[in-house]
Amino acid sequence: MTRAERIAALKAASRERILVLDGSWGVMIQKRGLDEADYRGDRFAGHPGQLKGNNDLLCITRPDIITELHDAYFGAGADISETNTFSATTIAQADYGLEAAVRDINLEGARLARASADRWTAAEPHKPRFVAGSIGPLNKMLSMSPDVNDPGARSVTFKEVYQAYREQVIALNEGGVDLYLVETITDTLNCKAAIKAILDLEDEGYEPLPIWISGTITDRSGRTLSGQTVEAFWNSVRHARPFAIGLNCALGADLMRPHIAELSRVADTLVSAYPNAGLPNAMGEYDEQPHETGHSLHQWAEDGIVNIVGGCCGTTPEHIAHVARAVQGLSPRKPAERPRAMRLSGLEPLELS
Repeated sequence: MTRAERIAALKAASRERILVLDGSWGVMIQKRGLDEADYRGDRFAGHPGQLKGNNDLLCITRPDIITELHDAYFGAGADISETNTFSATTIAQADYGLEAAVRDINLEGARLARASADRWTAAEPHKPRFVAGSIGPLNKMLSMSPDVNDPGARSVTFKEVYQAYREQVIALNEGGVDLYLVETITDTLNCKAAIKAILDLEDEGYEPLPIWISGTITDRSGRTLSGQTVEAFWNSVRHARPFAIGLNCALGADLMRPHIAELSRVADTLVSAYPNAGLPNAMGEYDEQPHETGHSLHQWAEDGIVNIVGGCCGTTPEHIAHVARAVQGLSPRKPAERPRAMRLSGLEPLELS
């Protein structure tokens, strides 16, 4: 299939059924018990500083592990698998001194996911598999100061954030992803820089790809870390005309549900949800069992508030297998239809009819 054919197939599938995303990557990589040598490989054997924990680097140094994880999630029933590029920007990789490796990490991450998806599609043509280019948050924010004594201070500029995301999305596009997934958004202004980087590519001759945007509600306040409510966040990014809008991470299904319901009420596009496997315990581990995650997302699907479901921190291929079975045969949510109005956003939404 050409990429245009895959995108058409993705959109067609989203109208017919609830799509399933993969689960956590971090927890699955941690289970491998990898050491420093695994992260370094031959290419980075002499690199200064510790590289262990830089999971994105495994796209280059342990591609076998990344391929196995894509295959495990597709085998569990996922329609979409993310590239292992959550932190593959020059800003995030600066912590490891690996800014020069960013393009290669994204290219290899996209190619590994593409190869796995194509193998599964060839084996099961009735269920095509798709690749989402994972574009994660940064360790620096445009909306908030890193210095409590200087609210106006910033450790990064919009241009720098834009350029970091631009390098990533170009490599993901060239590597063969089917759509971009700007995810775990804590700072909406950072997200806007990513959106601009994506949209600008279309003016430069790159093939336009669907955009999926997923924010993070950080606690019971119902707001992102930069202070926005769910509806205000949607108003802030709606101009990108995303293929899907959703929430992931930070919360388990029980705490995330009211915010997904609110997003479902206001969004005129697909709504996605991939919660954590509950909240972490005192040891930082996730105790929610696969059948529990599956049951929660089954209820959401029955209530007609989701189009795409999956798992975030703590979820495994077993969780995704339960989720896939739980939503099988249930109809996808119909996008909201709202009267025409001017809808603005700050920390709160503002509607002028």
